[in-house]
Amino acid sequence: MEATTTPGTLYLVPAPLDFGCDDSTDLQASLPLGTLQTAASLRHWVCENAKSARAYLKRIHEITPLCCSIQEMQLVELPREVHKKGDHHGNFDARGLLQPALDGQAIGLISEAGMPAVADPGSSVVRAAHDLGIAVVPLVGPVSLLLALAASGLNGQSFAFVGYLPQDPSERATRIRELEALALRSGQTQLFIETPYRNQAMLQSLLQNLQHNTRLAIGSGLTLPRAQLVSDTIKGWKKKTSPLNNSTPAVFAIGR
Repeated sequence: MEATTTPGTLYLVPAPLDFGCDDSTDLQASLPLGTLQTAASLRHWVCENAKSARAYLKRIHEITPLCCSIQEMQLVELPREVHKKGDHHGNFDARGLLQPALDGQAIGLISEAGMPAVADPGSSVVRAAHDLGIAVVPLVGPVSLLLALAASGLNGQSFAFVGYLPQDPSERATRIRELEALALRSGQTQLFIETPYRNQAMLQSLLQNLQHNTRLAIGSGLTLPRAQLVSDTIKGWKKKTSPLNNSTPAVFAIGR
């Protein structure tokens, strides 16, 4: 009778929020040592981008030694279509990426910043793990959405993350007014993100389309040395002179 291999564990490994930023954060200031030690023990990875994953692993090695050289690690990237269209709709079958876990090996899932599968690709891998009977363990680390929400002063008991808003100015304006109406009617905070180089365009659209008394909070570069979170009414925002950084990732939130 053949022995049955016990599946390994899928670890969701958060990454620092400084990807693509001029500033870098001290890993030990935003990630617990236990998270870094678990990451250092893994040699099998599913990642958003292999290059950025290797760079992160090098930073971890400076704090706690990796289990093997980076060259010996097996890093498998999520397919390009997952990056372009996302995998949160369940259209991508990720079971083939988890063979090491089926063979009894622990495997890590990592994105370029923050928690994988939250405002980032990876949910298909987590679903596949559950379907295959592989244990899923999220590790502790920064999640920009929750950091921004906590510091916004908006409703943290009822909130929704709605992803990216439309790029077309007319469609974006319509969507902003829809989200505002929902937030004002229900009290539910509405959270969304934007590609950093469009931060300023998003802010201008919000100022043009939201009502004067609606509250807007923007968290920029959270956990970084020059982190900023400002929460004010639209009337108050229109009096501010300092522009929003157009190269740093930001989280936007509106509510009452």
